[in-house]
Amino acid sequence: MTDVVISGTGLYTPPNSISNEELVTSFNTYVDKFNNDNSEAISDGSLNALEHSSVDFIEKASGIKSRFVIDKEGVLDPSRMIPFIPARDDGEPSLMCEMAIEAAQEALIAAGITALDINAVLVAASNMQRPYPAMAVEVQDALGISGFAFDMNVACSSATFGIQQAKDMIISGSADRVLIVNPEICSGHLNFRDRDSHFIFGDVCTAMVLEKSSIASANKQFQIIDSKLKTMYSNNIRNNFGFLNRAATDDQRTVDKLFVQEGRKVFKEVCPAVADLISAQLSQLDIEPNELKRLWLHQANLSMNMLIARKLLGAEPAKERAPVILDNYANTSSAGSIIAFHKYHDDFASKERGVLCSFGAGYSIGSIVLERI
Repeated sequence: MTDVVISGTGLYTPPNSISNEELVTSFNTYVDKFNNDNSEAISDGSLNALEHSSVDFIEKASGIKSRFVIDKEGVLDPSRMIPFIPARDDGEPSLMCEMAIEAAQEALIAAGITALDINAVLVAASNMQRPYPAMAVEVQDALGISGFAFDMNVACSSATFGIQQAKDMIISGSADRVLIVNPEICSGHLNFRDRDSHFIFGDVCTAMVLEKSSIASANKQFQIIDSKLKTMYSNNIRNNFGFLNRAATDDQRTVDKLFVQEGRKVFKEVCPAVADLISAQLSQLDIEPNELKRLWLHQANLSMNMLIARKLLGAEPAKERAPVILDNYANTSSAGSIIAFHKYHDDFASKERGVLCSFGAGYSIGSIVLERI
């Protein structure tokens, strides 16, 4: 059987960071103006007053302290609270393509190869900049890659589902080396006027090179021992934005066209499902959870990650056992677990193992067992 390895990873981080303090100041300014402008309706009970946000509330609810964004000014402007990302001419590289190239180049260098060695490109992300042409084909063209390319979207699990697809393509012989990129412009679909979610997301792009182990030459290679995918339909995380919106009669700017979730339900339903899937996967592989050196978990919420880790390991995990990057990056959708892997794998010795896992809307869960060669 063909062994498949992750031989290189890359990370593009936008230059703009927003602290919780900055975000709260902007949000509370908006709230004060809204409540003042609607004071009569609020007084007669026909409209509910908006509540202030706070740094303490955000950090207690999520563990997030800051986030990187493509545009800071538009997000923090209380009269706008939307990133300002100007449209580009069709002949110019798209923003997602630019992000992908930055991350991809680092991953290629880490793998010790060039773009000419790649046979296929997957852009796996939660929100595509356009329906078509595929973002992946644009990235393929920009890097001068032969073969084929396509987009895929499984929300926060896009990267791990992409790993499964790339692995299968390599095993089947349709590609020898696959580049996966995860450009996430999450600030574009976040409602910065919603107290319960205005702090959740950040922007970033990750990249991975997967290839047959027989041709890989990188210093650091992680063999894919096993991969498991699972989906369960739920409306508890949803975004109704799409091309059919223009064919409907409702308001095109209703909040359901942005990210919405029932956070408590997600927590109660997703955490046990993730822990159960990983436990069953490890049992089938005859691997004890405590044999794992690391858990690279999806970076959505600190409490979720700690609960999943406790369920798996039977105890509170040490920081290095289940590393956290969401404090500085926030939730970056599909890229979160890949950032954790990118930043926390250098200390692995040969034969040491870890689990890379993502989970999110769908619901979707992707779990990848990796072993350092």
